[in-house]
Amino acid sequence: MEYHNRLVLAPMVRVGTLPLRLLAAQYGADITYGEEIIDHKMLKCYRRINELIGSTDFVEKGTESVVFRTCDEEKDRVVFQIGTSDAVRALAAAQLVCNDVAAIDINMGCPKSFSVSGGMGSALLSKPDLIHDILTTLRRNLNTPVTCKIRLLKSPHDTVELARRIEKTGVSALAVHGRKVPDRPRDPAKWNEIADVVSALSIPVIANGDVFEYDDFERIKSATVMVARGALWNASIFSPEGKVPYEAVKREYIRKCILWDNDLKSTKQTIKEMIMHYSCLELPEGKAVNKSESMADLAELYGQKEYYQLVKQGLFDAYR
Repeated sequence: MEYHNRLVLAPMVRVGTLPLRLLAAQYGADITYGEEIIDHKMLKCYRRINELIGSTDFVEKGTESVVFRTCDEEKDRVVFQIGTSDAVRALAAAQLVCNDVAAIDINMGCPKSFSVSGGMGSALLSKPDLIHDILTTLRRNLNTPVTCKIRLLKSPHDTVELARRIEKTGVSALAVHGRKVPDRPRDPAKWNEIADVVSALSIPVIANGDVFEYDDFERIKSATVMVARGALWNASIFSPEGKVPYEAVKREYIRKCILWDNDLKSTKQTIKEMIMHYSCLELPEGKAVNKSESMADLAELYGQKEYYQLVKQGLFDAYR
C-alpha cells in the first residue's frame, strides 16, 4: 500500500459503502476507506462469497444482514476502519477481514457520543497507552498495513507528541483531521497544525478537512489528502479533468448501488446528502427519494428502470 501523494476517500458512516468507494475510485481516488465498523459488530459476522454479484460479504449471524461488503476490484486500495477500545477485540475483528482489504485503520477521531461513550473514537486521544497497545498488537500480528486516524489535540505540541508516539508503534501512515474534538464541520480546518505533524514525522501523513475542489489537493503538497464531504457531494472531485455535473454523478452512483445490491437505507442517505448540498429535500426530488421503498423505486426516479431490470435478470458482466 503506497501512501505518498495519494488521493483518499475518507471513512463516512452510513455512506462509505462499496458503491461510493468504487465511484470515487472510478474518478481517481487512490485509496478508499469504508465506513467505521465497531469491533463488537464485526465479531458477530462470518465471511461469505456472494456468487450472484461477485462480492465478498461479512454477514451478521442471526440477522443475515451485510455489515461489510467488498470485491476484488477494490482489494488493493480499500481500507477497513475499526471502532474499538480494546486491543484483543480489534485484532480479532481485523483478522476476520485482513485478507480481503489493503489496510486496517483504527478510528481515534470520531467525537460523536456513541463512539466516546464506548471508549472509542476521540475518547482514545486521552489514552496514549491504550493507543500504543491497540496499534502494537495489530502490527505484531498482522501482515496487512495498519494505520489510524486522529483529531487535533488542545495544542499543536500535544498533537505532535501523540503523533510521534503513534509513529513509534510502526504504523504505515497517520491520518489527521484538522479539527479539534469540540469543533464542528462549519469551523475551518487548521491546516497549519496538520503541517506541524507532517514536519515532525517520517511516515506519510494523510491530511483531512475542508477539501471541496481538486485544486484544494495542492494546499498541503507534502501530505496525502483525504476527502470526506467534498467527495460525498460529488465524487468526481478526484478527477484532474474537473468535476462531472452532479446529476450525472448521482445517476452513476445509483447504477452502482443497483449493480452491487447496496442497502436501501445507505443508498437513500447518500442521495439525500447530495440533494441537501445542491438543493433541498422539500422539493419534488427529495420528497420522492424519501418515499422510495425499494431500489426499483429509486431506479425509476433516476431513469434507470431498464438498467435495473437487466441487472436483476443476471446480466452483471455486461455492466461491470
